[in-house]
Formats: sequence, structure tokens, C-alpha cells
Amino acid sequence: MNQFDQLISGILNQNKRSISKGISLIENNETESENFLKEIFHHTGNAYKIGITGPPGAGKSTLTNELTKLLTKENYSIGIIAVDPTSPFTGGAVLGDRIRMNEIGLFKNVFIRSMATRGSLGGLSKKAIDASDILDSAKFDFIIFETVGVGQSELDIAKTADTTIVVLVPESGDSIQAMKAGLMEIADFFVMNKSDRPGSENAILSLQTILGLKDHNEFSYLPKIIKCVATESFGINEIFDEIKNHKSHIQKIGKFQTNRERNIYTRIKEITELNFSSKIWKNEKINILIESLIKSNESPYLISEKIITEFESEFCRNKIIKI
Repeated sequence: MNQFDQLISGILNQNKRSISKGISLIENNETESENFLKEIFHHTGNAYKIGITGPPGAGKSTLTNELTKLLTKENYSIGIIAVDPTSPFTGGAVLGDRIRMNEIGLFKNVFIRSMATRGSLGGLSKKAIDASDILDSAKFDFIIFETVGVGQSELDIAKTADTTIVVLVPESGDSIQAMKAGLMEIADFFVMNKSDRPGSENAILSLQTILGLKDHNEFSYLPKIIKCVATESFGINEIFDEIKNHKSHIQKIGKFQTNRERNIYTRIKEITELNFSSKIWKNEKINILIESLIKSNESPYLISEKIITEFESEFCRNKIIKI
């Protein structure tokens, strides 16, 4: 019997205790976590992933809360990963979105987990992406990533979500700043939250002007701008309609599968680089070599080249891989 059989069985049955235990296993970097992730991966691939991102104070958590309420009314199950900044003291999540979402957290078909960025500048950590595998295998219909709002570094979400929503408010800044933040490139559509505030029409007009300058063809998807007041549930139905429209579009042109394959390729690359990096810096012979070369006042580029050569030779000697 596999050591994870009981845990995986609970996850497949959407048992919240089992899901929490599985996420804790990977979040705490337990030695068994990679083997566990290998076991559950074959159960993934069914959930539709939504990324909700944008600058701080845009109302992402409120929007996530209201969208989840709507989805549950439509009899969908939802897993939410709220990615917060890392506490410098505990290493855990600081903001605690589960407090702000305590109402939906009690719903039977909703699971919420706050996770820390753990130094990731892209708004998502490797652990959060791993956690989405657990929620996917638990047969949630939708997985929502609500990312830490750090402005110009929110690009990781595009590597993970099927539909990326960028939430802005009239005070988010002018159109040039929005472009500079990189949000224009990753958005499948925009939500202008707090659209009842002064300046919202000008902000929407600026976005529309920029979007009109982008190249479009029959395969591209022109991002829409949805007006919303999340605190009053205004615009939430339109947001869900646009999610469905975008999903239908990318499925129709075959982009849905190619996007997922691209995302998996990127993930494989990042995992492999991380594993190789870990093996290199844990290798005692390589560390001795580095110390020797540094004392010889060698170029960092030469030292890097020698590290790679030594690492390849070490692998060949141990018959780990063939070079």
C-alpha cells in the first residue's frame, strides 16, 4: 500500500481536512512532498484556473469573495489560493485573506488557503502552484488565484491561469503607468472596480485607447473592461460571463490546450533549474573548487564555467546522466 493512498483518497473525495494536510505537506517542504505531487498529478487537468491580480487596494479579495458566491449559486465548487506577502518573522502569509473571506470559507463546496509568496517576485510561489495540483485533483470546478498586489511583478499569474483578470481602480494611475506595470500584457480582460468613484470614466477611456493601439487578428482576444463595484456585487455577473466568453474563445481556436502545454513546459523548466541549482550548491567538491578559484582571483564567468564542467563530470562519474 502506498504511503499516500489514504491522504489521496480523502483529497479525491474533496475532504477539506485531507486537502489541508496535503497542502501543508508541500508547503513545509517535507521530504516526501515531491513523491506526493508525482502521485496526484495524474488526477489533475480538469479545473479551470482563474487568476485575479492588480495593484494593492484594488479590491481583489472582495471581488474574489463575490465571484465565489455567484459560482456557488451556480452549483460550482471552488478552490481559492490567496497568495500574500511573506512574514519576515514566521515565513507565513501576512494578510490572512481567509479572515476577509470567512463567510464563503464556511461553504461546503469552497476551500480557501492563504499562502506566502516566500520571496517570489511574480506574485505566485512554486508552493502555490503545487497546491493548485491538490485542488485540481480534488475535483474543484474552478481554482482562483488571488495574488499579492505588487504592481510590476505580477507576471507569474499568466504562466498558471487559464483566464487572467486584472483589477484596477480609478486611482490606480494613468494609462502609461498601467502599461509600465506589465498588466496590459497579461490581462485577458480588465475589471474597473469601485467604478462609482470620480475619474472612473477617464480611466476606462485611457485603457480603451491603449487597447485599440494593440495589434489584433482573428485569433486574438480583445480584452474587455468590466465596470464593477464589488462591495455592492455590481458587475459580478458580467465578470463571470466574460470568463465564460474567454474560455469559449481559447477553446475554439485551440489555444486552451497549447497554453496549458506551454505553462507545463515553463513549470518543468523552473523545477529542473531549481533542482539542479540545489544539487550544485550542496556538492562539497564544487564548493571547495569555488573557494580555490575565488582565492586565485579568477573571473566569475570562468568560475561559473568550471562549476558547470565539474558538475557534468561528477554526473558522468556517478552514471547519473550521460553527457
